[in-house]
Amino acid sequence: MGSSAALSLSANQFFLPCPQLCSGNWKRNNPSSFFFSNGDKRSLTCFSSNKKIGFMDQILDYIEGGPKLRKWYGAPDLLPKDGSLSEENEASEEDEGRDAVLVTDGDNEIGQMVILSLIIKRTRIKALVKDKRVAMEAFGTYVEPIAGDARDRSLLKKALSGVRAVICPNEGFISNIESWKGLQHVILLSQLSVYRGSSGVQAIVTANARKQAEQDESLVMASGIPYTIIRTGLLVNAPGGNQGFNFKEGCASQGKLSKEDAAFICVEALDTVPQKGLIFEVVNGEDKVMDWKECFATLIEKSEL
Repeated sequence: MGSSAALSLSANQFFLPCPQLCSGNWKRNNPSSFFFSNGDKRSLTCFSSNKKIGFMDQILDYIEGGPKLRKWYGAPDLLPKDGSLSEENEASEEDEGRDAVLVTDGDNEIGQMVILSLIIKRTRIKALVKDKRVAMEAFGTYVEPIAGDARDRSLLKKALSGVRAVICPNEGFISNIESWKGLQHVILLSQLSVYRGSSGVQAIVTANARKQAEQDESLVMASGIPYTIIRTGLLVNAPGGNQGFNFKEGCASQGKLSKEDAAFICVEALDTVPQKGLIFEVVNGEDKVMDWKECFATLIEKSEL
């Protein structure tokens, strides 16, 4: 790295090379750059880099690091080249405990950010994708990709096998909620407040998206499964972790939220399962969140008043 300075890392820290995200495809752009993360804090330091980049851009490209790096990090070997799981593995999954998180759109930009945050937490991940091979090349065996039509009941049954929670990073991927039996938590990222706040031509352009968002929220609330609906402001391409937040009612119709922060909040929501349901608005603002579990507990308490 060009520096002999030593870093003392505790058990809950990791020290890894940085990736770059280009047009949705993760590429190794600066293999000599590194960062470290201290526990739950997203305080990252990048070395050998001439410009400051976003939080997600700094996540290690260990996904493409090869067998040696995968084993060092604790991942299994790559799946067979045909992209298939063995019949034995697929059959035995029915008997496994529910420990996985399903991301309903692994091709979506925010969905990919969610996946990367889950990988950092060493979570078992499933993802609905269009192309299984492409997903495997992008994420290796850190993710179990499932390709097909989300409206297909047999596909959903397979996708939800062994799943404890579902994260929906965008509208239009919720269907057949009767297949959700056994789920412990559903997290929905919603821009309904933004669509409702639109007017004129913009309201016409977003009419279909608004209808889909309303339908998704209604299905989640009627499912009987504990849910967290995160109503964001306008989602924008901005580095995450640099700004604070605003959770005031009505803020989402006018404010903005970094896509990276939106993905991060979805993942943090996994650790706090409401008894019935939680709906809140969030945009980037001035309030700093030091403890997300405490933050979600406060939001739940306010929603019950």
